[in-house]
Amino acid sequence: MKKRILITGGACFIGSQLSERLLNEGNEVICLDNYFTGSKSNIVHLMDNPYFEVVRHDVTEPYFAEVDEIYNLACPASPVHYQYNPIKTIKTSVMGAINVLGLAKRVNAKVFQASTSEVYGDPHVHPQPESYWGNVNPIGIRSCYDEGKRCAETLFMDYHNQNQVDIKIVRIFNTYGPKMNPEDGRVVSNFIVQALKGEDITIFGDGNQTRSFQYVDDLVEGFIRLMNTPKGFTGPVNIGNPNEFTMLELAENVLDLVGSKSKLTFMPLPQDDPKQRQPDISLAKKELDWEPKVQLREGLTKTIEYFDKVLSK
Repeated sequence: MKKRILITGGACFIGSQLSERLLNEGNEVICLDNYFTGSKSNIVHLMDNPYFEVVRHDVTEPYFAEVDEIYNLACPASPVHYQYNPIKTIKTSVMGAINVLGLAKRVNAKVFQASTSEVYGDPHVHPQPESYWGNVNPIGIRSCYDEGKRCAETLFMDYHNQNQVDIKIVRIFNTYGPKMNPEDGRVVSNFIVQALKGEDITIFGDGNQTRSFQYVDDLVEGFIRLMNTPKGFTGPVNIGNPNEFTMLELAENVLDLVGSKSKLTFMPLPQDDPKQRQPDISLAKKELDWEPKVQLREGLTKTIEYFDKVLSK
């Protein structure tokens, strides 16, 4: 059955790929975006589809539509962008959540919150299960994003408990792939762009801090499986790749795949930057029968091909 699906942040790196997947499955998609970090170039190839509708709109303002499902992805997700206007970032998370939840309540839609591994902060528990409450600085430079997303999860659970809204919460771990913004300041895009341009690779700290990187196709698959779970299963569910890499290992993989002679340079570690980040995906395996399929070198190869085309234009 064809569903009408609203995606806030639908022109962003992840939202555009989710839009394409849902259209390919025969649904009608409304893409809502204010283009702060989203880009029309990510969705222009979908605009000929009669079941794809694009609306320029800021999620901090209410939006009204008859829909069956809502994916709330609207929020800048890289430190460069969310620290540019921290007040706007927290308003996007909190007021955006209130607006999509109000809409879901009115039209009886299922509503999905794209939360983040940043709710765990700089974790004292490793790897991080969904039951871990996190170690977050509420007044640091990352707080606008971390605490905004934590508050959004609270709002989702309260709308579920108080108003019986059918909610789903995902906690996204580091994700990369085609359609990332070359200027977004995330480590994978930074390293690839620097390597392709022959510039020095900038590593913050000593390079021994770790991250777990998942390819975007795996993430989108996790989204759809979570959205399709029965009413009453709310999450939150970690969706990420549990294979852990240091920043040095990531840089070496990128340099090898690009064939670059770029040198490594080291800069001070930013405030509140987590030393370790790795998902416990036991719940996703059990409830969604999900685990990542694309491993790092395969995903990096596809992402490098994308950036090579973008930079050569």
